[in-house]
Amino acid sequence: MNILKPQKILFEKLKNIQNLMEEIRYTEEIENIKLENYREENIEINDISIEKSMINNTNIINSNLEKNTFVDVEFKNCNFSNTSFENCCFIRCEFNDCKMTGCNFIESRLYNVSFIDTNLNYSNLSMASIENVFFSNTGLRNSNFQENKLKNIIFKEVDLTQSQFFKTSLKGLDLSNCIIEGIAISVEDIKGVTIDQFQAVDLLYLLGVKIK
Repeated sequence: MNILKPQKILFEKLKNIQNLMEEIRYTEEIENIKLENYREENIEINDISIEKSMINNTNIINSNLEKNTFVDVEFKNCNFSNTSFENCCFIRCEFNDCKMTGCNFIESRLYNVSFIDTNLNYSNLSMASIENVFFSNTGLRNSNFQENKLKNIIFKEVDLTQSQFFKTSLKGLDLSNCIIEGIAISVEDIKGVTIDQFQAVDLLYLLGVKIK
């Protein structure tokens, strides 16, 4: 499966900005910007669009970033812990080496998005539309998937320990190189998943089997 990456961004054409809050005072549509070494906490940014941009070494934590649109954006070494992205749209975006513990993606759309070497533990992706998404070497411990529409998803060396799936079919997914210990899921939703022989022990509880 081919996950589309952000459109090629030419560094020399990007506008360096120092203050995102100042930038959005004048426009709701931001394009071709580079934001680096930016720090904010407990802020609210809603109903804006950021396109063809790079966001590096940026910390925006404990904040509300709901109802925003991100297209062709590359995030690198960022910290968005405990930030809400509810009702956001991410198209051709890449998160690389980011910390996103406790983030909220409820009812968001993720299309052609990659999460690489990223911490998504305790995140909530319930009722999100997730299509053409790549999770690689990423933590999803204690994450929550509820009533999700999943299409063309790749999990590669992902930690799904104690993650919860409710009314979310994983049919066709390969979890054989993932950690699924304590995963909470129904028999119906786990049907059609590929696992290895050792992972089968983690799913025996679905059959009411106890191992001595």
